This record gives sequence, structure tokens and C-alpha cells, in this order.
Amino acid sequence: MEETPVEKHYMPRIGERAPDFEAITTHGMKKLSDFKGKWVILFSHPADFTPVCTTEFVAFSEIYDELVKRNVQLIGLSIDSVHSHIAWTLWIKEKMGTEIKFPIIADLDMKVANLFGMIHPGQSATAAVRAVFVIDPERMMRAVIYYPLNAGRNMQEILRLVDALQTADEHKVALPANWKPGDKVIVPPPRTVAEAKKRLSEGYECIDWFLCKKKL
Repeated sequence: MEETPVEKHYMPRIGERAPDFEAITTHGMKKLSDFKGKWVILFSHPADFTPVCTTEFVAFSEIYDELVKRNVQLIGLSIDSVHSHIAWTLWIKEKMGTEIKFPIIADLDMKVANLFGMIHPGQSATAAVRAVFVIDPERMMRAVIYYPLNAGRNMQEILRLVDALQTADEHKVALPANWKPGDKVIVPPPRTVAEAKKRLSEGYECIDWFLCKKKL
């Protein structure tokens, strides 16, 4: 049986400049370029007034202040109208006691969703998947995570990822699996034989010449 051809969509890749956009949001017209100098987390959800998305918006709100401390602007998006977004945020405030402080893009024409590859036809042709884009202050794409429609995101992992990226930038290091703030970091591997020989006597915690850790 011949397979149906898969339509190709552009998806911003890590290390590329995030495409700018102008969009209607619950905080008025916004451009991505308005937030130069800040980190940005742009995330999409399938639809307003849906169970998993509602739990996620409450969860994003719970880490909102921690993101602000890290110079991060949070921006939501779904293919719903701004009136739907407003009604939903008011409902969340009334029913769940949570105020949504960040803007939500009303992307009825799917312009931003298509620009960022948020529409995956295998999941839905009219709803965005649960995408997370971490964009740095120079508007470079630093991390991209996709989740299916039926699985909510882990907010602590999103915070951990921001901490990891900011720590790596500030200290020019790498972060091991399951790293969290306060853990040891990985020293960049040596680039020459001479550096490799020297590495083992530099006071780091080394398993071997290519894998050494240190405390910050």
C-alpha cells in the first residue's frame, strides 16, 4: 500500500535565529522582537477550555515568578480567538484561583503556528501540538521540545532547562544528565594531546581525560 506523502513544514532549529512575528495577544499586539534582551519561552497548547491545557496554564502560572527572576518572558499560543483566551483566563481565575499574567497569542490564521512548526498533521490539522521554544536574548533558538496532545508538560524540567542554558552561557561549561543548580558541571574537553595530558593534574574531578567535572 502506497503511503500518503508527508507535507513538509518549516521547523526552527537549534542555533538558528527565531523568526520574528507580530500577533494579537491578550496583552495587545506583540512582536517577538519586542523582547530583545530577555529570554523567551514561547509555548503552544491545542485549545482553550480543555482539561490538559487548563492544568498546564495553572502550572505555567506557578513557575511564572521564577521565570521572571531568570529574565524570561513567557508567551502562550493556540489557534483560538482573543475572546476565547480572555474568557478562559477569567474562568481559570474564577474557578481555580490562578491569574494568568503572561500574554497568549490568538493565532486563528495559524500564521505563527506554521512559522514555528507547531502544526503536526499526524496529530491535528487545526490544533497546535504542545511545543516549547526557548529563545535567548539575541533571539537565537536554544532549545525545542515537542509533546503530543495527550501528555502535559513538566514545569520543573522547563525551569531546569533554562537554568542549564544560562549556566552554560555564563560559565562556558556543559551540564551532565539530570543536572540541577548546585550540582557539578562538566569542563569542556581538551582540544589537543598536550591539554589532555595536562587535564588530569588541573584539580578537576576526572573519570578520564575527556570527562571532568568541577563545582562552580
